[in-house]
Amino acid sequence: MIPSLGAGGRRGAAWRFEALQALDWPLFAVLAVIAGGGMLMQASISGGSLDPWAGAHGLRFLMAVGVAIVIGLTPLPWWLRLAYPIYGMTLLLLLGVEFFGDERLGAQRWLQIGPMSLQPSEIMKIAIVLATARAVHDTPTALLGSLRASLLPLGLIIAPVGLVAHQPDLGTSILVAISGLSIVFLSGLKWPVIAVAGLGGAIAGPLFVMFGLKDYQRERVLTFLDPGRDPLGAGYHITQSKIAIGNGGWTGAGIGQGTQSRLDFLPEQHTDFIFTALAEETGFVGVMVLIGLFGFVFLRLMAIGADCRNLFGRMVASGVAVTIISYVLINMAMVSGLIPVVGVPLPLVSYGGTAMLTVMVGIGLALSARNGAAMTMPPMSSLI
Repeated sequence: MIPSLGAGGRRGAAWRFEALQALDWPLFAVLAVIAGGGMLMQASISGGSLDPWAGAHGLRFLMAVGVAIVIGLTPLPWWLRLAYPIYGMTLLLLLGVEFFGDERLGAQRWLQIGPMSLQPSEIMKIAIVLATARAVHDTPTALLGSLRASLLPLGLIIAPVGLVAHQPDLGTSILVAISGLSIVFLSGLKWPVIAVAGLGGAIAGPLFVMFGLKDYQRERVLTFLDPGRDPLGAGYHITQSKIAIGNGGWTGAGIGQGTQSRLDFLPEQHTDFIFTALAEETGFVGVMVLIGLFGFVFLRLMAIGADCRNLFGRMVASGVAVTIISYVLINMAMVSGLIPVVGVPLPLVSYGGTAMLTVMVGIGLALSARNGAAMTMPPMSSLI
């Protein structure tokens, strides 16, 4: 818990010192180990060099830690006040992608703003957590968990999911949906509503696969069901990924000794498929260590949410926890052939600045919730 922000002079300096002390440094230490593992793997697959990925990855992480600290020291009511504006601005950026976005590899996902290339769909993963948490906070207690109370959060979720899916970016649209829906669920959604939603999803899912997917996305689903149907084409990624994971055995081939990585059999090995390189070089032991580290992060964030007296902070911390662990589970399942390939990076391990910043911004918001855990949040009327 950090003290009041009204101090000045010596008291202000004391507050800054105490606030820094109050940050969750064990959490930062575990995040640094995860990012360091990603840096090590990127150096390994580039022949032991910090260029072109490992050095930039480490520098980005240090900068992202600074961002997380600033966000974590920001009073929680500020994020309550800014939740809808941040969501609205991110939604406008997604609309901007539709008209002005750069197309790369057949997808229109990026906005070029001066020298900076921005992927608004990544920002939306956090913006949707803030917006849905604000919507839940503004709901009268007696209505929490009802279908009526869920309509606004669901509306907030549907708009960005549709825009991201149209880019097309199925993986990110799924993560945005999971991030928002987790808030709706954790707010105390009643079981009859869950049952109706589950039935609707069971009916809509096959229809979406048949009529809502692009041809290449539908091909990924078919390849998942039968990887051997096109082993040198659509099934190449997942076939090589499974070979690399199998080569790892119990203890791995050793750092820099992965044949799939060194011989460039693995595509996109520094981004979405970096887990396969890690599995080949560190084996089952290394994979379990990584899963344990991510498990610590998830449980730590959920504990922060559980300790929050105010509903907004509880939903934000829990929503960030679900978002990060969803990244992890979807990426690992994807590269292991357990689900179709959807293009989701492994947090802090895969190379990519926007995805890393998204994760660390989420960590910062959870730390802000932790610092305001015992705070009674103001009602909506006082924030308008």
